[in-house]
Amino acid sequence: MRLFTLLTLLCLALPVHAEGFISRLLNKPVPGGVAVVDLGPASSTPTVRYQGKPVLVIHEDQQRWIAIVGIPLSSKPGSQQISVNGSQTLSFQVGSKHYVEQRITIKNQQQVNPNPANLKRIERELTEQTRAYQQFSARQPSNLLFDKPVNGPLSSPFGLRRFFNGEERNPHSGLDFAANRGTPIKAPAAGTVILIGDYFFNGKTVFVDHGQGLISMFCHLSEIGVKLGDELPRGGVLGKVGATGRATGPHLHWNVSLNDARIDPAIFIGAFKP
Repeated sequence: MRLFTLLTLLCLALPVHAEGFISRLLNKPVPGGVAVVDLGPASSTPTVRYQGKPVLVIHEDQQRWIAIVGIPLSSKPGSQQISVNGSQTLSFQVGSKHYVEQRITIKNQQQVNPNPANLKRIERELTEQTRAYQQFSARQPSNLLFDKPVNGPLSSPFGLRRFFNGEERNPHSGLDFAANRGTPIKAPAAGTVILIGDYFFNGKTVFVDHGQGLISMFCHLSEIGVKLGDELPRGGVLGKVGATGRATGPHLHWNVSLNDARIDPAIFIGAFKP
């Protein structure tokens, strides 16, 4: 009888749904972070949208689905909503996070205040890259615990408020790795190469679609080793580290985008710092 009572009390103390590995890894609901929202059980994959954009949905265990929502860096703390199957609304809370400043000196003034011709080029390139970020394929990501794309220390973190030659510009939208020129860059998860370019700011760049709006972008490459449409396995080499575009030295800049929101890649490699 005593054992039965202890077991009953233990069951009552447990949550209705034990949090799964993916939820523990990814649920960092801050601006520039990720919210994992429990959708409960369903016989088919729920359709989820956030701010009008489709959201990654996976089966975390045999009993429930979860939505993995990318939160834009510009979001304010407070309540946010997703729509489920077009008829249900679920809420989640966004907390706060402080991002520090970074001040960089650029010798090439055109990379701080571009002339009209370069501004037209930048606008054209931005449209092309934005279109890539907005892609949403049906494939499930092969893994959500990502590998590091290069073996090197993290340098500039995500979300830095950046000042170039004393002038404030957009926050740092990715994660930088310090690595020598020519270091191989590997896909952190399987995916399809959806865009390749040599851009004004980003230099030589590769976009990889991992599935359901989860997109990686790798830039400042010295060499691109893939072509448009290539299928990359996890760990497949896509190029080499360089310093092309607006870069003060060799490094890899890695963006991760989810439902067209640029989010902190450190979340996906278990290196997020609150």
